[in-house]
Amino acid sequence: MNFKFAAFSLVLILAFACGEDPIVPPPTSGPQQYGTPLVNVPDPDKACIYEVNLRAQSSEGTLQGVISKLQHIKSLGTNVIWLMPIYEEGSVNSVGSPYCIKDYTKINPEYGTLADLRALTDQAHALGMAVILDWVANHTSWDHPWISAHPEWYSQNANGQIIIPPGTNWNDVADLNFNQAAMRAQQIADMKYWILEANVDGFRCDYADGVPFDFWSEAISALKSLNKRDVLMLAEGARSDHYQAGFDLTYSWNYYTSLKNVWAGSASSALTTTHQVELAALPSGKGKVRFTTNHDQSAWEASPMTLFNGKNGAIAASVANLFSGGTPLLYTGQEVGKTGTTPFFSNSSINWSANADMLAAYQKIYEVYNNYPAARVNNYSIYQLSNDLICWKKTSGNQSLLVLINVRNTTINVNLPPALNGTFLNLISNQNEAVSNALSLTPYAYRIYQMN
Repeated sequence: MNFKFAAFSLVLILAFACGEDPIVPPPTSGPQQYGTPLVNVPDPDKACIYEVNLRAQSSEGTLQGVISKLQHIKSLGTNVIWLMPIYEEGSVNSVGSPYCIKDYTKINPEYGTLADLRALTDQAHALGMAVILDWVANHTSWDHPWISAHPEWYSQNANGQIIIPPGTNWNDVADLNFNQAAMRAQQIADMKYWILEANVDGFRCDYADGVPFDFWSEAISALKSLNKRDVLMLAEGARSDHYQAGFDLTYSWNYYTSLKNVWAGSASSALTTTHQVELAALPSGKGKVRFTTNHDQSAWEASPMTLFNGKNGAIAASVANLFSGGTPLLYTGQEVGKTGTTPFFSNSSINWSANADMLAAYQKIYEVYNNYPAARVNNYSIYQLSNDLICWKKTSGNQSLLVLINVRNTTINVNLPPALNGTFLNLISNQNEAVSNALSLTPYAYRIYQMN
């Protein structure tokens, strides 16, 4: 017999024998911990994030479709999977956006069930990957139950009408009022639900700049106090106080802009200048997420294949992004050269067999990134030898890497200083190569050398 049950039974027997009403503990209520929490959720300096657009990741557009791609995602060196919103969507004023949430604690039947999400986290964890959910704190759909039950939980105009988020054209959603303590408490409870019931490992928080600092501070503290869990928090935002609120990561929009500008003809020094400015403002233990695309850019702007001038340019831009010293992000389909835009308001198809050489290139550069600590350091030596060349020497302990990238669609010739001359192991080709004073690089060519 279970010891706790036997002891409780004895208490009941004694209580009845003494003529007293037994004290019966209340039934367990609320979300319960499913599964075993992941022990080693990656720190910002070791995280490699893969953003999943459920409507594009598989032909089914479901959580099961993501499960079927987990080995593929793992092959890219990924250790964090970010799922775009999985929640039940609103239908009033809808444009099909998954960021229009009707119920924070229900999964959109289009994607599957709680059992499917649990299976996904179970299998991702078994592969050593954390899973974070997209959280939309700023607003809900117009048919969320809170609209009728608690209209005071929403921002209102002078006529008492609920409004859309100020300064936006997001007519499909209603702005939440963070002066309402009950709303804040309920939203935090809903975030806890997924940490417990689905065993997820954190959140990517949408439009974090539109939500007050004190809410994020309260919410993150509450999440990280759940059984002292290791929780990863990513803010889609640029406010400096996000780190003080407890976020581990914020977006590196400035680096993304500099990357596009350099590939469009600006001097390569723009990238290192942006990196150094961001590094100077970065608190210890925190990180900046760097990307060549994400769901917004691929839906409304263009794919890396367009922005960075084709396959070779897109890969070279990813090398500049990956080895810059931030936390790298890949987005559904970019690893196989998805062209055109990728919607997320509707299902779209990706040809996963396209550009096998591009996929192999991504797998290789991420393998180097994950296997060599020097690849991940933030601070390094910068050699500004040409406006058309990135030249970084990255050192960690006794390990030094030389990263060279031609940022142009033409062959360039540069003179390397004697300190960078020698016979080094090319970590992409796995061949020793003599690197001398006169270096020639074909269009968008890159080299990653182990110097010692």
